[in-house]
Amino acid sequence: MDKEELFNIKIQGLCIEAYNAAQAHWDGIAKPLDGLGAFEDIVKKIAGITGSADVGTGKKAVVVMCADNGIIDEGVSQSGNEVTSIVSANMAKGIASVCRMSHIAGADVLPVDIGIKDNIEEDGLIIKKVANGTANFAKEPAMTEDMLIKSIHTGIDIVKDCKDKGYNIIATGEMGIGNTTTSSAIVSVMLGIPASRVAGRGAGLDSEGVKRKIIVIESAIKKYGLDKGTQKQSVRNIQENTFNTLRCLGGLDIAGLTGVFIGGALYHIPVILDGLISAAAALAADRIVPGCRNYMLASHVGKEPACNFILEELGLEPVINARLALGEGTGAVLLFPMLDMALEVYRENTTFNDINVIQYERFTDI
Repeated sequence: MDKEELFNIKIQGLCIEAYNAAQAHWDGIAKPLDGLGAFEDIVKKIAGITGSADVGTGKKAVVVMCADNGIIDEGVSQSGNEVTSIVSANMAKGIASVCRMSHIAGADVLPVDIGIKDNIEEDGLIIKKVANGTANFAKEPAMTEDMLIKSIHTGIDIVKDCKDKGYNIIATGEMGIGNTTTSSAIVSVMLGIPASRVAGRGAGLDSEGVKRKIIVIESAIKKYGLDKGTQKQSVRNIQENTFNTLRCLGGLDIAGLTGVFIGGALYHIPVILDGLISAAAALAADRIVPGCRNYMLASHVGKEPACNFILEELGLEPVINARLALGEGTGAVLLFPMLDMALEVYRENTTFNDINVIQYERFTDI
């Protein structure tokens, strides 16, 4: 795949027939109309994504993209790249936070080495390494065009592989020290919002660290001429500018997740956003391949300042507001058991016909 092929990907709209059938089924269940609120909307959306009102989560995966970021050389993180290696290896061993939570949720964790600086040999770690981390974007572009294309394509291929293996829904996660800086920088450009409003404390920066982070981001945006943003332009210009923003400001993990969101839209698999990093990738995916947002589900609104901006831009409604900032896909995984409970009502509850009661009428004036 080259850049032109990527830009020319066309995404189908949701299946309206399946969406409406799911709506009718919800309305026929013996409960107040819209009683499960946003969860009813999620189920209807999944029906539209898959083309069937017979909705079930089935086999669940958590795709965790792991990569290092050269920008940590600028002192924007408390930790070094060794933490990326340790936590990624722990995911492969099944002992990281996301693994513990996924065990309860009945989901498989698929950690992917798309750009870890170290070369880790651990059963369970999927090796798709594009490079041993990105360059320091304060000094040079984070990656080459070829690296970016390979990373996006890797994400798309992983979704295809998940589909072939029978997975029905995918949560997204990441591991990479410094990636709240890369994602905040990308979001600042894509949404045209100053870095001071989108950059947060990440894994625990103090106030001086946040100020340094903002300066690093602002300087890089000017260095690469990205301060014009990617809004209110032609589709082609938005695609080009978003692609260039990813290339310059980086994150092999973000690029890989961008591919996962594109893959979800291509292969009709719902993909769940986690926090800031995966949300930045989701926004990039929808800017590069318009229509991807229709195949995305929001889990929670993360603690980082940019999260609300991204979700609003994508028109996605999170169902969890718990100040989560753990990463790894843990927030996305929390949606699985909640969705399973809602689906138990959708699939198993009695209907008004079952109990010989006239169902509620849906009025259009409220």
